[in-house]
Amino acid sequence: MDSQFWDERYDTADMIWTTDANRFLVEIAEGLEPGRALDLACGEGRNTVWLAERGWTATGVDFSPVGLAKASRLAEARGVEITLLEADATTWRPAPQSYDLVCVLYLQLASPARESALDAAIEALCPGGTLLVVAHDVENIIHGVGGPQDPSVCYSAEGVVNILGDLTVLEAGPRNRPVTGAEGDLVTAIDTVVVARRPH
Repeated sequence: MDSQFWDERYDTADMIWTTDANRFLVEIAEGLEPGRALDLACGEGRNTVWLAERGWTATGVDFSPVGLAKASRLAEARGVEITLLEADATTWRPAPQSYDLVCVLYLQLASPARESALDAAIEALCPGGTLLVVAHDVENIIHGVGGPQDPSVCYSAEGVVNILGDLTVLEAGPRNRPVTGAEGDLVTAIDTVVVARRPH
């Protein structure tokens, strides 16, 4: 899926997804001292804006100018300032060790593009910085709901951990996420959630 695909998908008056921050990001970030945050593949910017609202100096990176425009409007509506960069997460490289928090949320890519994007996220972490990776787990295809049905773009915790190098893993595994089903009932999606920290 290229930037044109996402431009067309984001080209709506309303947000495609909720304006609420990702639940796992909220869980992790609320225990951290605000600093510099990077939201890699930020889409419409809901998580970037949420971080800025809580005192983070937040940067969102995405290759969709339409998504970034919506992120900018959301930030303006919420009264916060964020930095937005138009770039492909698989080829963009941040300044090394420049962020206290890096989040990669639902960047559903196959190898080797996935590893390239995660390498950039790892490279961006400063000493003591926290990495959060959340994605549709491969088990979600059979046992969960929603998300892509192509196993090559779904994640496993082990697959993420294997490329983390010297980062300290704080959490790595599948997490259940309750969502509202088509009939209005509560159903379960399965996400890979990995939290790691660069040693001081």
